[in-house]
Amino acid sequence: MRFSKVGIEAMSYALPGEVTSSTELEGELSPLYEKLNLQVGRLELMTGIKERRFWPSDHLPSSASAEAGVKLLKQGINRSDVDLLIHSAVCRDRLEPATASYVHRAMGLGESTQILDVSNACLGFLNSIILASSMIESGQIKRAIITAGENGKPLVDETIRRLNSEEHDRRSIKPYFANLTIGAAAVAWSIARKDLIPESSPSLGYYAVQTDTSYNQLCEGDAAGDGLFMQTDSEELLHAGISVAKKAWEKFTSASGRESIDPDLIVTHQVGKAHTQAVLDSLGLNPEKNYSTFEHLGNCGSVSLPISYALACESDPSSLSSKTVLLGIGSGLSSLFLSLND
Repeated sequence: MRFSKVGIEAMSYALPGEVTSSTELEGELSPLYEKLNLQVGRLELMTGIKERRFWPSDHLPSSASAEAGVKLLKQGINRSDVDLLIHSAVCRDRLEPATASYVHRAMGLGESTQILDVSNACLGFLNSIILASSMIESGQIKRAIITAGENGKPLVDETIRRLNSEEHDRRSIKPYFANLTIGAAAVAWSIARKDLIPESSPSLGYYAVQTDTSYNQLCEGDAAGDGLFMQTDSEELLHAGISVAKKAWEKFTSASGRESIDPDLIVTHQVGKAHTQAVLDSLGLNPEKNYSTFEHLGNCGSVSLPISYALACESDPSSLSSKTVLLGIGSGLSSLFLSLND
């Protein structure tokens, strides 16, 4: 499908003040490192992640989302003009009510605003953009705000506790490794009908999706007491992700109506250097056009891709009008690619 009536009105984000380096994380794992004779520095070497940020463990996802959302409203968006609010993070306050209800209250949105949560691992934000844009395109609504707030602190704390307190060898620690790449951040976008926003606003173009749930066991996470727990087969997930991404790219290229796609700006889901390089190589994309944030933010779940695009536009405002591809992927396994300004 190709959108013709929807643009990105505004973007905002929120970052925690606590910065934790990969070396500091390895310091917390010193009992494990000493036991298995592991070299400090391997985490940054293997992932390219120098540091990530954390809120305190009890910082609610709704508080993170709302912080980014309030900043968004300060850019001149009237609260009463917001028809839809979606909280799209992996992290949620609780099972019921929807985390969006707490975000709605904290942002002071109106009583006519529809609220809901959308959850699809790291792909939730892009899924929400497609859902909301489809409603705008069909005339059901005029404006939507999409938020996401992720905090990896409980997951990382639980991972460190398990690795230090349980018996492990070099093989058994592998499913925990991806947990140590997780960070924290929040993001909010307002998308609206084009005639309601400046002509210079980024416009949504075409998209394509590819799903293969035969891989849904490769990355699984759940609650673990007061924390979170996740295990990932990183190598198999990378191979499976590339397979799904290549099929999605074929559909994406077909949707463009051209034989090939040569974007000015590329933003992918931020996992780490190996994943980023593998994705770009498999799709034949120029890595020099890629804007990455994993080096300093780590993997922030559903926040990673949209905050990276927001930061790219903040660092170079000309990116707002650049032909852009957003390459989303989420465990489960699904890829969703979206074009901007094309």
